[in-house]
Amino acid sequence: MTADPLFERLLAEAEAAPVQGWDFSWFDGRASEQRPSWGYAELMGRQLAAARSALDLQTGGGEVLAGIPTPPAMLCATESWPPNVRIARRNLAPLGGRVVQAADGQPLPFRRESFDLVVSRHPTVVLWDEIARVLRPGGRYLSQQIGIGSNRELYEYLMGPQPHPEGNGSERVLAALAAAGLVAEDVRHESLEVRFDDIAAVVVFLRKVIWTVPDFSVPRYRDQLAELHEQIQRDGPFTSHSQRLLVQARKPAG
Repeated sequence: MTADPLFERLLAEAEAAPVQGWDFSWFDGRASEQRPSWGYAELMGRQLAAARSALDLQTGGGEVLAGIPTPPAMLCATESWPPNVRIARRNLAPLGGRVVQAADGQPLPFRRESFDLVVSRHPTVVLWDEIARVLRPGGRYLSQQIGIGSNRELYEYLMGPQPHPEGNGSERVLAALAAAGLVAEDVRHESLEVRFDDIAAVVVFLRKVIWTVPDFSVPRYRDQLAELHEQIQRDGPFTSHSQRLLVQARKPAG
């Protein structure tokens, strides 16, 4: 079969695109995602403005945290990937933020009861006991998390049918909060449309959001990508659905 020059050009563009940090401006005009109705960034900004000390877990490049209008007196963040750590330190320096490189699945490198507020947007690992440990009595936890089956249409297009647990993850979150001694205040789920306008957007997304297809590489999935490129050219944008959870909880006072 003769190679499609457009497909080859789009693949080359996608593989050359930077994927460090958590800036998605590259996708402008070629992919889009609905936003949850609760407005995580605004919620986070209001709660950070009311806190004296706060911690952002798995901050990425610090792009979301850097947008807050009023930082607390003490602001810390963790990130595991060294290229992102460098970007986050640069982005959070104007806020006086301290960025600590820390593995996602390991205990947090902070003393117990250090923070009034812990926040996290799209964590890949959630250590509920550690969150409870570093929160002060009466402290709060705010997170926007990835629900079960997020972008299932996309990963099953490439990988075939995959097993997945029942539900959207809310029940699991409620059980984990209770086990850690945290009181759930608001746990909500929304399913949101994600649209990919060309195959380059698909490839950059999979390179950036690495848990979607954990073993992704262009050579490994080249045939499926070629089929998807043809489908997009023939039928228009490919649509998937992200699953998002809002989690708000507190540590009991005393």
